[in-house]
Amino acid sequence: MSKSIAVIGSGFSSLAAACYLAQSGNTVEVFEKNDSLGGRARRFKEQGFTFDMGPSWYWMPDVFERFFADFGKKPSDYYELDKLDPGYQVVFEGGETIEIGDSLDKIYKIFDKEEENGAKKLKKFIDNARKNYDIAIKDLVYKPGVSPLELVTPKTVTKLGEFFSTVDKDVEKEFKNEKLKQILKFPVLFLGAKPSETPSFYNFMNYADFGLGTWHPKGGFHEVIAAMVKLAESLGVKINTNANIDKIIVEDKTAKALEVNGELKNFDTILSGADYHHTETLLDKKHRQYSEEYWSKKVFAPSSLLFYIGFDRKLDNVKHHNLFFDVDFNEHAKDIYTTPKWPKEPLFYANFTSKTDPSTAPEGHENGFFLVPIAPGIEDTEELREEYFNKIMTRFESLTEQKVQKNIIFKKSFCVNDFVEDYNSYKGNAYGMANTLLQTAFLRPKLKSKKVKNLFFTGQLTVPGPGVPPALISGKLVSELIEKN
Repeated sequence: MSKSIAVIGSGFSSLAAACYLAQSGNTVEVFEKNDSLGGRARRFKEQGFTFDMGPSWYWMPDVFERFFADFGKKPSDYYELDKLDPGYQVVFEGGETIEIGDSLDKIYKIFDKEEENGAKKLKKFIDNARKNYDIAIKDLVYKPGVSPLELVTPKTVTKLGEFFSTVDKDVEKEFKNEKLKQILKFPVLFLGAKPSETPSFYNFMNYADFGLGTWHPKGGFHEVIAAMVKLAESLGVKINTNANIDKIIVEDKTAKALEVNGELKNFDTILSGADYHHTETLLDKKHRQYSEEYWSKKVFAPSSLLFYIGFDRKLDNVKHHNLFFDVDFNEHAKDIYTTPKWPKEPLFYANFTSKTDPSTAPEGHENGFFLVPIAPGIEDTEELREEYFNKIMTRFESLTEQKVQKNIIFKKSFCVNDFVEDYNSYKGNAYGMANTLLQTAFLRPKLKSKKVKNLFFTGQLTVPGPGVPPALISGKLVSELIEKN
């Protein structure tokens, strides 16, 4: 039976769910508080530069293909993908670099060059990561997190030990070269936790990295959002911007309506892809599933200090994606997770889409996106932002052997306060809730409210976890749960 369904937010999980629910014959309406769509994957244009505001790594292309295939479509029906070579480069102390090529053969050669029997060790590591990837994608991540029994399959039983060891231990056991170890530990940061807190099973992210490669949607990552919006509207979804949700109306323990910009709108079902903690503050206290104490004890993924920069020249010695690992990886991780504070010497990431996609900057110019991972909930001031901008740019100039600050013609920052203001993000986190052992699958906040009938949740604080591909999957899972209920 057709239902009227409200979807709060327009990020990946919300738009995915809206598409599935509309395909099933429901009347679906999306409400986005900001003036542009995409949630953390919004974009903006300034002085001829195009900036993706959030996600920039297009990994796990099979998940995107599976999403569009559910509607008889392909990604290529909407946007063009380029496989990057190198996928990214890592810059170490002294400016030494290692490039991660677009094939396993190229990467094996790098590992052999850096460590005795490096290729042999990596082949063993990646073979296990590939098996885990197949199990994760086929058996685990498309499960709704309703029961612990979802984790029990003939394949996962053989992998039980990998949920109780960690990625950090596995890498340290197999490899000696410090640079290679940092490269292998890097992908799990997308899951929002330290490698020492991430179960070994999640080494499948290394296969996503090395095995499947790093891609770029021509025009920028927001092209994926634009594709999903086009698909949603073709299915009859109505999408509203500048539509702030003031309250979720509950009667007889059933979600009945939304108060949108002061106006009451009735629906049969309400689905929120907005921040889970924030969504529950839209309910009267008696209808909330999780207390403030519950949220305060959870391990959240980092926040970020972001800079969007326009340069009036082409830059040297940089690739599309660049990781600056010239300082202590573990010390920075402690400053995020153990004793939350601004890092003394931060690692940082920079991408320049204009290196491979000229459409994202004026001719002869470069667009830069710089990211410093930081602890959620810490102090955020303009003075601190500027202090850290100077820290990373001084190092950037030294490591890439060029003076670029004089070539900056546009600069915009985004940090903890903005994540709270724009996305109602809990403590200003950027990536959601970390995928630690005790925050995996059925141990994450539920897709379906246990206190309010016809109220559902999706996104990176629920199942299956942080990241763009998991967000697409989350939208599918919750749509199936809504149809089932």
